[in-house]
Amino acid sequence: MIKTGILGATGRMGSHLIKNVIEDEKLELSAVHVYDELKQELPEGVLVTNSISELIKVCDVVIDFSAPQATQELCEEAIKEPTALVIATTGLSNHQQNLIKTASENMPVLYASNMSVGIALLKQLVEQVSATLKDFDIEIVEMHHRHKVDAPSGTALTLAEFAAKGRGLDLEKVRVSGRDGQIGARTKDEIAVMALRGGDIVGRHRVGFYNDGEFIELTHTATSRETFSKGAIRAGKWLVGQDAGLYSINDSLGI
Repeated sequence: MIKTGILGATGRMGSHLIKNVIEDEKLELSAVHVYDELKQELPEGVLVTNSISELIKVCDVVIDFSAPQATQELCEEAIKEPTALVIATTGLSNHQQNLIKTASENMPVLYASNMSVGIALLKQLVEQVSATLKDFDIEIVEMHHRHKVDAPSGTALTLAEFAAKGRGLDLEKVRVSGRDGQIGARTKDEIAVMALRGGDIVGRHRVGFYNDGEFIELTHTATSRETFSKGAIRAGKWLVGQDAGLYSINDSLGI
């Protein structure tokens, strides 16, 4: 049994992760980290703690759906006491992203802005279409629930990175995140990433390639948060036993 810990147990993904870990015959829910009240019932013997250090000590793998500051603390503590980490937190700063890379020098770390199989494949399709249809304009639109705090979503930015990669572009130099007023005609290389928020939308991403007379749109829609929790659990089971290094969701799926 793989001893599994959850960081972000009281967040929007927490209840799904707890449920799915308990249901998985290869996993044992060993510990959960909480900042406030945990209302979900847990099996007997599960450690409930507000100490990330204590969480790490009793786990073979920690699955992290939390907030940037918590992810930073997780990496800082894991550097002292290495364990496998599956990180799905978005909105990370450059410093926090660098901490993930540093942690991966001493332990296996899998980081992905989206844990679904569909997005893993979509990234590759976006890169391929972008490289092939060089004259097409690229526009990305993402939609999420009203409570999401970062924008654009980490998934949308990842898709934009793969679109830019397909054309050999530096995303930071060509990304547009809003249009208003007399801004002039669209430039050839710009990649727009727009964010919509409302209701209880789990997640929808559309990457469009537009040209005169035709266009192609690649769309992924998540209808349940269990898509992400089950994807993270699948990744965690694969990650345990891997060599130290930084892995992607595509690595865990072999695609």
